[in-house]
Amino acid sequence: MNTAEIHVEVAPELALFVPHARRVGVHPLAVDGVSTLGHVIESLGVPLTEVGALVVDGREVPVAHIPAHGERVTVRPVARPQRVPGAPLRFLLDVHLGTLARRLRLLGVDTAYESTDIGDPALATRSATEQRVLLSRDRGLLRRRELWAGAYVYSTRPDDQLHDILDRFRPELRPWTRCTACNGFLREATKDEVAEQLKGGTERSYDVFAQCAECGRAYWKGAHHDQLEEIVKRALASQRP
Repeated sequence: MNTAEIHVEVAPELALFVPHARRVGVHPLAVDGVSTLGHVIESLGVPLTEVGALVVDGREVPVAHIPAHGERVTVRPVARPQRVPGAPLRFLLDVHLGTLARRLRLLGVDTAYESTDIGDPALATRSATEQRVLLSRDRGLLRRRELWAGAYVYSTRPDDQLHDILDRFRPELRPWTRCTACNGFLREATKDEVAEQLKGGTERSYDVFAQCAECGRAYWKGAHHDQLEEIVKRALASQRP
């Protein structure tokens, strides 16, 4: 019995996920006549979180499509901005993305973050329970079936990571409204309310404070404010039409 074969072309944006020999052009791929196209694409190394349209012989098909001999498949990337229906846009980041988590919170984006490794099953379950988009560089984690929604973080540089996530999802930005430590909301606070967290120089030099309603952490325009303000300015500029 002859093995069924399809021909697959992967979009350049997804080339990093597939073997080098398959990164450019159309390539043959054996199929068993039982596995779904989604499974076939994942077997090449492409997480389905990164796949937009699957086009077979010129028509778009679902991931449940069973590929047949001779079909030509084009794998396209997720369209940007990506819309995530069913819940307010909010994120969950794995243990390796702490800097990105703090920057998203700085911008007022609802961002849960695990500072310890709780394991892939627990992360995927939390994504489903809280309906959060899981951001990760772990392709295996993004393939877990219990995951509600996910996205691969393509860069290792925090600046590039932030730019990519803002470009992909275009979340509403409300800078300086969330605690970068715990994701809680900030409120105005008097110096007396946060006095126990202040050292002598800070207490003498600053009069305007905010405090997290959840963890109680105090905030003020300290030595790193200009650097943080620059991150905010760049993010807001990137969201303008």
